[in-house]
Amino acid sequence: MGALSLVLVLGACGKSASAAKDKSYSPKELTVQFVPSSNASTIEAKAKPLEGLLKKQLGIPVKVSVSTDYNTIVEAMGSKKVDVGFLPPDAYVLAHKQNGAKVILQAERYAYKEPNDQITKQVVDNYKSTILVRKDSGIKSIDDLKGKKIAVQDTTSSAGWIYPAVELYRQGINVNKDGIKTVQVKGHDQGVLAVYNGDVDAAFVFQGARLLVQKDAKDVMEKVVPLYTTKGIPNDTITVRGDMNKAWQEKIAKAFKAIAKTKKGHEIISSVYSHEGYVDSKDSNFDAIRAYDKTAEKLNK
Repeated sequence: MGALSLVLVLGACGKSASAAKDKSYSPKELTVQFVPSSNASTIEAKAKPLEGLLKKQLGIPVKVSVSTDYNTIVEAMGSKKVDVGFLPPDAYVLAHKQNGAKVILQAERYAYKEPNDQITKQVVDNYKSTILVRKDSGIKSIDDLKGKKIAVQDTTSSAGWIYPAVELYRQGINVNKDGIKTVQVKGHDQGVLAVYNGDVDAAFVFQGARLLVQKDAKDVMEKVVPLYTTKGIPNDTITVRGDMNKAWQEKIAKAFKAIAKTKKGHEIISSVYSHEGYVDSKDSNFDAIRAYDKTAEKLNK
């Protein structure tokens, strides 16, 4: 009787484990969403062709869209409306904390060289944030930012808020105090233009953001210059929703790496986010982001 009970228990456990495994998510149609690092409609137009490339790799329909901001895509992944998110590092950390989202890939980019955002041939897995000012502004040091108006991105943006704000705080300047007025803009291109047009005194943007507007503002490199550059920030992620089947995680990762190596695929990811390719990633790569986040909490104290 004891043996029979044990068999029944083991059988039940087996069924339970099997049922749990069966409940892991396998997409029938893949929803992929980007965040607007620059003009949202422009990004959507550039990213749309990924639908066909991914469908060919994965064998299921794919829908690509652009979210309104970082928080929206995190919420959409949590409510299981979005399967795959192109999340910047801080948004990934938030998505992981809130709904167990899993990072599968990290982007590689060419490094930039100041002062004119020259693109080097060095491929790196991190990028930097820079504080831009007008050359004729009279702002020569970070202390001069006190009492000024600064264009920033969403508060979950690593380059557009967290890193520059935290590094200024560590040097005695609190952007939420010290007479500083922050103005949130959507897209790093808009941050550059706000400085260029004299609407703000400075902007927090990713290094290389001036290149986004150079076509329309040809003298942007002469008029808008870097005041301060942060330490390296882990590159953007490709993240999947928390219940994604392990086999599908691997399949999606393989698909994006393969697409990035094709001429058409590379053109798309390069034009959207300046990505050159993708490498496997893991959650611990973003512990530095968590440390900055912890310090960022002190800005309002």
